[in-house]
Amino acid sequence: MNRLRAVTLGLFLGCATAALAQAPAAPAPAAAPAAPVDAEATRAVIARLNPYVALLNRTMRATDSIARYESWVNMNTGPTGKERIIYGLYSLYDVRGEIDKAKAAIAMPPPMPALDAAIADYIKAYETLAPLVTEADGYYTRKDYTDDKMAGGKELHARLAPAMAAFRKERARVDALLAVEKAKADAAELALIEQTEGKKARWQVANVMLRARQAVDLFPSQNRPVVDMPAFEAAVLAYAAAVKEMDAYSAANPGSFFVFESRPRDFLGKLRTFRDKLQKSKGDARKGAGRDLDWLVRDYNMMVSTSRDATRFAK
Repeated sequence: MNRLRAVTLGLFLGCATAALAQAPAAPAPAAAPAAPVDAEATRAVIARLNPYVALLNRTMRATDSIARYESWVNMNTGPTGKERIIYGLYSLYDVRGEIDKAKAAIAMPPPMPALDAAIADYIKAYETLAPLVTEADGYYTRKDYTDDKMAGGKELHARLAPAMAAFRKERARVDALLAVEKAKADAAELALIEQTEGKKARWQVANVMLRARQAVDLFPSQNRPVVDMPAFEAAVLAYAAAVKEMDAYSAANPGSFFVFESRPRDFLGKLRTFRDKLQKSKGDARKGAGRDLDWLVRDYNMMVSTSRDATRFAK
């Protein structure tokens, strides 16, 4: 199965601030409670989590850079200089601002001890890896290996490989913990939007994105290539219902969405095609359906991006 592109985490839609490697699927959030939602508590949780989400999204570039390196290097032996194509790595983004905000969020209420500890360890792992990736990117971009017969690449690999492994371990840990907290917060935010505005445009966007994420969380991965088909089918059906509800709202309220309007239904069509292929292989993505994953993840990530301004510039 092809290596997956990283899945972008959606920021919250505006109750506090505007707007795997795959994480294990988080449990589906419970239905919105009948009792009024505590708006202040919900906003506090969102304010805590948004800096974490922003950091993880921005540092996804490191995951992509590792995948790029692994695509041409034997990680057990390191580069030899005799590879057919030497791709190097991807350069990383400047994430100093995101790191500062995430560190500040650790001290904010309410406390989330397990997630906060995981974020702190993740930042340490990233700060160990990042300068090595930058050094290696320069080495391969300059093609220094053509003069030193890959001596520098071998020396870099001895430092890169353990740093990459440590980063991946911490990324998986923080992804799993954040998925649980974010699923709860997403559900609370959805209920709060309904409580304050009703099921209008912002609620429709939040509902669609929540249901889409539940389906995406069940996508196959390198470590979990066989999909839980009953759970995936249920997630697709829940997402389909959300999309139909949004389309009905849009038809009754023209101009409610900016750019975003067609993306959920386009994604639903592709999601159903993917589901049908998986059903034929009893959920095993290695038997052909896995080739669709890159495009699905690209489309989902674009939907996350456009959802942030979906109602901001609407007519």
